[in-house]
Amino acid sequence: MATQPTNLERQFSFFEQHRVEWSRQHQGEFVLVFDGREAGFYPDYESAFRAGLKKFGSQGQFLVQQVCAVEPVFFIY
Repeated sequence: MATQPTNLERQFSFFEQHRVEWSRQHQGEFVLVFDGREAGFYPDYESAFRAGLKKFGSQGQFLVQQVCAVEPVFFIY
């Protein structure tokens, strides 16, 4: 029995579908994603997060993700 993706998984999937397209004009910015749609681009995480709380805080989960053509890899030693 397959499980349904969570709301946050759906938001991230939407982000992944548009990552390359958005990186052409919004490289390094932070996108706010809610309910399967782009809800704005912001210069930093805090601005995007505050906008998400203001717009959608009581309505459910939203995603704030930095727009990069390729997801960076971080090593922790």
